Amino acid sequence: MSTLRRRWRLSIAGLLLVLISFTAGVWADQTFPESVPVLGLFPQQRGQLDQATVQQALRIIQSDYYNSHINDDNLTQGSIKGMVDSLNDPYSRYLSPQQYRSQQDTFAGRHQGAIGIYVNFKDGYPVITGVLPASPALQAGLQTDDVILAVDGKDTHGLTADQASALIRGPVGRAVKLRLRRGTAELDATVRREDFRSPTVQSFRFPNDVLYLRVYEFGDGTKTEFDSQLQAGLNGARGVILDLRDNGGGLVSAAVAMISRFVANGEVFEERGRDGRTDRTYVDGNHPAAKVPLEVLVNANSASASEIVAGSLQAHSRAKLVGTKTFGKGSVQVDFVLRDGSDLHLTIQHWFLPNGRSINGTGLTPDVAISLPDQGAMFDVVQPARGYGGDSQLNRALQLLAG
Repeated sequence: MSTLRRRWRLSIAGLLLVLISFTAGVWADQTFPESVPVLGLFPQQRGQLDQATVQQALRIIQSDYYNSHINDDNLTQGSIKGMVDSLNDPYSRYLSPQQYRSQQDTFAGRHQGAIGIYVNFKDGYPVITGVLPASPALQAGLQTDDVILAVDGKDTHGLTADQASALIRGPVGRAVKLRLRRGTAELDATVRREDFRSPTVQSFRFPNDVLYLRVYEFGDGTKTEFDSQLQAGLNGARGVILDLRDNGGGLVSAAVAMISRFVANGEVFEERGRDGRTDRTYVDGNHPAAKVPLEVLVNANSASASEIVAGSLQAHSRAKLVGTKTFGKGSVQVDFVLRDGSDLHLTIQHWFLPNGRSINGTGLTPDVAISLPDQGAMFDVVQPARGYGGDSQLNRALQLLAG
């Protein structure tokens, strides 16, 4: 465990993954320290912030900026954000009180004024990397790999995650119009914003008695949902397929529990910080599927918590990974909640697989490399009637389980 005292909640993070309602990223090793250092209490050799210059700049802004109605909260938040941005760490960031509350709602599965999509960014545009079960987006026919070109007529090219979120989220019951690119075609979709709660785990029993478990993210309820679905479907199952495709991460407690259902003993992962110390986490709980044949589906959007689960199962020789190379997010972040309810989300450690290997920047290499030619061919457990004939990765995993 970390030298920081941890409360009940720990989380790990993946790629910049945006739920609309957004997470601002999905975190790695989120924890809350019992105390936060106060400016001026650092050892002298660590250097000091030039407070005099900062205060001078503040006084100049307050006395000479042409608009005398300056929002002091904005100045405070902007100053903190600037400090975090200066670290040049893609996974460290500052969250305003509203953004932090939104993140906590997302981990709890609550989506307010949302449409229910995961978003990454490619070529300057937001791209849908997943659609949540029971979401307005699913009902409106949005699909993975749709590129969002415009929101209510506003071009989305070059927008930040927060700017895109502000456009897509909105009052409950009010519709948002999206201009999408799907393949080579462009189309319009109208989605009604709603408050909804979405499950993080969905299951399906294939005709050959293979239990399929799709995990969308690792949230507050994932451990309970996963155990329930596993218990309900494991009896008589000849094998299990764990689908972590497009899963960008979540709570480490859920990831550890998931590994523990398939591995009876041993290490789950390691964390190493600036002091060089190694902290090890081991399997816990019960292990009902420790001897059931298992295959794991991964892709380029499988990140962080997903990579801990997939990588640990691979390192334990417990399952083969089928699909494409994963994202490669191996750093650990901690949330320092400030007194105004905002949050400093800072990288403090890197995590490693049980064999000591880091996947940061490289990702996990599948045991069976196979691409999915058409993202739309991915099996949709929410709409199983669409079939899975075109899902080459899933079909390969089914072949492996058939022997």
